[in-house]
This record gives sequence, structure tokens and C-alpha cells, in this order.
Amino acid sequence: MALNTKHRFNSKSLRTGMMPFLILSLVGVVAPACAQEHPAPTPQVSVTAPPAANPADVSSPDAILAALYDVISGPVGKKRDWDRFRSLFLPGARLVPTRSAPAGGETVSTLSPDDYAERAGPYLEKSGFFEREAARKSERFGGIMQVFSTYESRHNANDPKPFARGVNSIQLFFDGTRWWVVTIFWQEENPAMPLPKEFQPRGI
Repeated sequence: MALNTKHRFNSKSLRTGMMPFLILSLVGVVAPACAQEHPAPTPQVSVTAPPAANPADVSSPDAILAALYDVISGPVGKKRDWDRFRSLFLPGARLVPTRSAPAGGETVSTLSPDDYAERAGPYLEKSGFFEREAARKSERFGGIMQVFSTYESRHNANDPKPFARGVNSIQLFFDGTRWWVVTIFWQEENPAMPLPKEFQPRGI
């Protein structure tokens, strides 16, 4: 997943939309009694069903994580299979990249799988991009699973060193038939925040 915005999106800020709302007021203040008598309707979120998945891609945590890294990887000029990518995600799933804020600290953007495909696709195809899992820490309870997956990003599969590393925090869900990606929340390392030992590949 895990180029941050300086690599993937040419440093353009990604913005999420806000649901519009209407304030009814005679003098700019709504009486609490009116608010109780006329509660605001609950926003309805439109969610499109994903394409059908290859059963082999979603049969286990290992399988879906392997598919996730494989589907975004490829040489310069290779079009990614975005239907395969979308098929891995639960309807309503989100991808959440972090980046350094200009004023200091960190900030995040929230993307749908479609948003990610639209924004990342041109970069991946133009630059060449291979991402692999270098280490993993995971815990499961019932149908939910939390995975900390350390990634390494390269422009060519045989590059000796990655140009970026970081951690994908991935939430998975098993519905009794297949596995789904619910959320991918990631952070890239930097000189001020290198990967700690527990997230590094063994032997480093």
C-alpha cells in the first residue's frame, strides 16, 4: 500500500467530502426543543459491492495479504488489475495514509479502494513499483484479525535496497467463508522515526 503522499500523489493534499447540513434559525440560534422535535436524518452512505474475488486470494490471512501486495506490484508500463484489488476489500473499507503536517506533527487522509486506484494507479504504472512484506506481527480473535505488516517498496523487483519502508496496520475480517480487508492504515519510516526493532525483518 504503502507509498506516502509524497511518492504517490505528488504532494497534493487529499480531502474527504463533508455531508452538507441545513441550520434552521430565525436569529442564528436553534432552540434545543426544536432540535429534539425535528432531529436531523441519519446520513445514508452509498456502498458499491466489490467484484467477485478469486477464492484463492481470500482463503486465508496469508493468501489475502499476498494478493494485496502482489496486485499493486509490477514493472513500468504494467496496468494493475484494479478489479482484483477491489475484490479484496469489504464494502465500505478504507485506506488511511499518514504524512507529516507542514506545521508539525502528523495528519491522515481517508480513501476508498476506488480513490486509491484512481490516485495511485498512474504513479505505479509510470514509475514501476514492487512492494513486499518484510515482517509481520498479528493477533486474531474470532473473525477479526489485526496485522502489523512491515513493507519494503522498490521500483524494480531486484533493487538491492528499498526506497521506502514502513508499517501497514491491516484489519481483516473472516465472515465464515472468506477473508476481507477492512482497513489499511500505514506510516512510512523517516530519519526521525526509523522502524523499531520489533517491526524489522529478522537478522537486521
